[in-house]
Amino acid sequence: MKLPRIRLFRKRSIWPRALLQFFFFALIALLAINHTLSESGAGLSFLPNVTLHAVCPFGGVETLYKFITQGTFIQKVRESSFVLMTLVFVLAVLFGPVFCGWVCPLGTVQEWVGKLGRRLFKSKRYNHFIPAGLDQVLRYARYGVLAWVLYITINSGKLLFQNYDPYYALFNFWTGEVTVTALVILGLTLLLSLFVERPWCKYACPYGAVLGLTNLFRVFKIRRVAAACRADGACDIRCPMNIPVSEKSVVRDHQCISCLECTSEACCPVKETVIFSAGGVK
Repeated sequence: MKLPRIRLFRKRSIWPRALLQFFFFALIALLAINHTLSESGAGLSFLPNVTLHAVCPFGGVETLYKFITQGTFIQKVRESSFVLMTLVFVLAVLFGPVFCGWVCPLGTVQEWVGKLGRRLFKSKRYNHFIPAGLDQVLRYARYGVLAWVLYITINSGKLLFQNYDPYYALFNFWTGEVTVTALVILGLTLLLSLFVERPWCKYACPYGAVLGLTNLFRVFKIRRVAAACRADGACDIRCPMNIPVSEKSVVRDHQCISCLECTSEACCPVKETVIFSAGGVK
């Protein structure tokens, strides 16, 4: 028995994603700046004085082992990170890694730089510089990064990944807390974004590795109706993660970020061909 399709978006409605991306980037930037100002007594009263760690859901993942074994959090991680981690995971189980595609400020910045790269190299060349075979191997590197981060965090009880994290560097580069290594990684990420869309997300992000696994069992999926498909590759070209959507009936790729740029609402010329639903095409 086929489940009824549940449509979540109307025609040409992907503009809310860009709006939300800008909102969350501005929010995190303001919180980071306000925390710095608050240290000198010049903070903005209408904003909370919180560190970046307090609003980072990956901190909840990093402290999960210590919370389970000891009932406490590792250094600098707050309860809010644990709550955000839970919320993001629930959303991922339902809709996939929407945090990556709609919220994460580092992902947003990479997309903004990528727009320049797309203009420089055009759509057919941009995001296709790395040979397909090598690209497929590199995509699993982020699971190695995840394992390494968890290992050093569990053994040290500290957020050592902060010393390498481009996300932390992006919103703290004006402070003395950011290491040269983190700044170099941030610089390389932005430089590579001129050639590869979302390079950090594709090849190195440990949180993306965690959330990407939910694509295997998420409730709402991206589905392609083969009978209506023109096979013109429009969905493949628009996918920032280079997923061959036109070859799949259901997108379960661990790299999908649920941006919905491949759907009929965004780019497919045929209505109801690539859809976001909880049922329908198998």
